[in-house]
Order: sequence, then structure tokens, then C-alpha cells
Amino acid sequence: MRTQTNIIQLMIFGFLAIGSAQKKEKAAVTPVQMDLLNEAFPEAQQEIIETFAAIAQSLKDGDMDNLISFHAYGPKFTEFKKGEPRNGGKANEDFERTVFGGVTEVVKFDAKDMQIAVYGEVANVTFHSDFHLKFGEDLVVVNDQITLLFLKTDKGWKIVHEHHSPLAKNEI
Repeated sequence: MRTQTNIIQLMIFGFLAIGSAQKKEKAAVTPVQMDLLNEAFPEAQQEIIETFAAIAQSLKDGDMDNLISFHAYGPKFTEFKKGEPRNGGKANEDFERTVFGGVTEVVKFDAKDMQIAVYGEVANVTFHSDFHLKFGEDLVVVNDQITLLFLKTDKGWKIVHEHHSPLAKNEI
């Protein structure tokens, strides 16, 4: 009987010791804090660069469906353009299909002074455009300040906001 009592006490002590060790392990785990303001997120920056290059290529190829696929249209999509009132996804898509669909040649598609600020699943991309686009024989030069706000989705980085405003002539 005494042996049985000793075995039971030993088992209880073992369970308590294991439970205590597990509590210590749980207490030792600390969540990783990301510094969203200062962390560069270089992998995400590279993904954004590749996405921007694919956007440019779709324009050069005249592939409007592919160009549109880089947008996440929905109730939160917004665009500011040339001082006009804000518009949404439908107006943006109609504009891009109509205007960019009329491009016959991309002579130059430079994004100068590009800055990519990644905040986890969101990226703010700003640059000065130096786009030279041909519409038949007509050359149109677009020198704008552009902001593209990207959101990382399960289908890659998608544009959820665009802002275009004219750049002062002496800036390009």
C-alpha cells in the first residue's frame, strides 16, 4: 500500500512539474513587434518594383485587361486626378481602358524619384512621371506627381488608390 501511495505521489509530482515547465515555455514566448514606420521591407519593395514593371509592360503591350487586373476595384477604391472631384473604380477603369487603350506606342515610361514606402500589407508609391505616349501621330507627354497606394492581396499587390496632379514644368 505504501508503495502504491509513493507511486501516486510521484506521478502527481511529475504532472505538476511538466505543467510548470509548459507554463514557463508559454511565458517565454514574446510577440515579434514590427516597426511599420521605419522597417524597409525590402522583399515587398522588390515585389512592388516588379508589379510596376508589369503594369508598364501591359501598357506597352496594349493589354488593357492585364492593366486593369493590377487594380483592386471595390467600394474603397478612390482616385484623384488633375484637381477634379474624387472618383471610384468604375470611372478609373473606364478612363484607363479609353485613354490607355488608345496608346499606339509607348516612347518613354520613366518613373523618376520613385519612393516605395511599405507598411506591412500596404505600400505607398510616389514618383514623378515622365511618360511619352503616342496616340497615332500625336505625342502626349505626361509629367505628373503620382501616388499609387497598393494593398497586398492573395493575388499580389493591387492598386486601391491613385492620385495624379501636374508637376511643375521645371521639375522634369
